[in-house]
Amino acid sequence: MPYSPVCTFGRYNETPRRQMRPETVDQQPAYLGVDVGSVTTKFAVLNERDEIIASLYTRTLGRPITAIQDGLRQIEQQIPPDLVVRGVGTTGSARQLSGVIVGADVVKNEITAHAVGAAHFVPGVQTILEIGGQDSKIIILHDGVVTDFAMNTVCAAGTGSFLDQQASRLNLCIEDFGPLALQSQSPVRIAGRCTVFAESDMIHKQQMGHQVEDILYGLCQALARNYLNNVGLGKDIRSPVVFQGGVAANAGMVRAFEQALETEVIVPPHYEVMGAIGAAILAHERLARDGGETQFRGFGLTEVAYQSSSFECNGCSNRCEVVVIKMAGETIARWGGRCGKWEL
Repeated sequence: MPYSPVCTFGRYNETPRRQMRPETVDQQPAYLGVDVGSVTTKFAVLNERDEIIASLYTRTLGRPITAIQDGLRQIEQQIPPDLVVRGVGTTGSARQLSGVIVGADVVKNEITAHAVGAAHFVPGVQTILEIGGQDSKIIILHDGVVTDFAMNTVCAAGTGSFLDQQASRLNLCIEDFGPLALQSQSPVRIAGRCTVFAESDMIHKQQMGHQVEDILYGLCQALARNYLNNVGLGKDIRSPVVFQGGVAANAGMVRAFEQALETEVIVPPHYEVMGAIGAAILAHERLARDGGETQFRGFGLTEVAYQSSSFECNGCSNRCEVVVIKMAGETIARWGGRCGKWEL
C-alpha cells in the first residue's frame, strides 16, 4: 500500500514520561484542556477547584502537532513546579489528533466542551454564540443540558479569518477593529451573506466617501444578521446569552448582537479559550468519577518526533484515506477507515 511522504515534527530524544516534572511531597493536582482548531490552538490548566491557573491562545499555522508541542512548552513555563497534571481533555476540529499526541483521558466535540465551559462561568446560560477562526456555531441549553445546536463550516463570512482579512485590507490592527467600529455615528448597510459580496460592498461604500468607522460597524451589523439568519435560524434564543470564541474580543460584534437580539450579550472571562476550559473540566469529572491514572504523556512530548502519513485502503470500493500517526517510529494511532479495520 503506497504511503504518502512522511512529515516529521519536533525532535526525538526519548519516549515521554508521565510528567517530566520534579516530584514533590505536596503535589498540586491540575487538569489540562487542549482545543486545536484550524486557525488557533488553545490551552487551559485548571486546579482542583476548576479555577484557571494558566492559559494560552496561539496560532495553529497549519501545523497542529507543532502548535501542540510549542504550546505545551509555553504552558509548562507558566505553571508552578509542584503542579502535576492528573487529567487531560481535548476538543476542536483536531481533537483526535491532539488526543493521541498528548495522551488524552477525554476527547469531546466542540459543542459539549463549549457548553461546559460557558456553564461554568455563567450558570443558567441558555444560548451560546461561538465564532472562531473559520467556523461558527450556536448552542441552546435548557436546565444546563444541550438541547439544540447548529454549525456553519461552509462559509467564512463573519469568522475571525474574514475579520482579520478586512482589517488588514484597511491597514488596521485587528485589535483596533472593535473600538473603531463603536465610534460609528451613521453605520452603512453592508451585504453580509457572502465574504465576496461583503468585501465588494465595503469597497463600494469606501469609494462613495463613507467613514471607515461607519463601514466597520455596518459590517458588524451585517455579520450579526447573517449569523442569526443562518446559524441561528429557527433556534429558540433566550437569555442569558453568552458570546465566546476569538471574535468575542470584537466590541463592535458584541454591540451588533445586542442590538439584533435586544438583550445583553455576556462575554465571559477567558472567552477565547472556553473550549479548552470545558475539555479540562470534563477530564476532571471523568477522573474523579472513574479514578485511575491519567494517560497524559507528559511535558516531555515537546521533544519527541511525531510523524504523520496516510494511505488509501483498497480493501473495498470506499477507498478510505487512512491517517497514520507514529511516535519515534512506532505507530500509536490510525483512523479514517469507515469499517474500523485499521483502528488501533
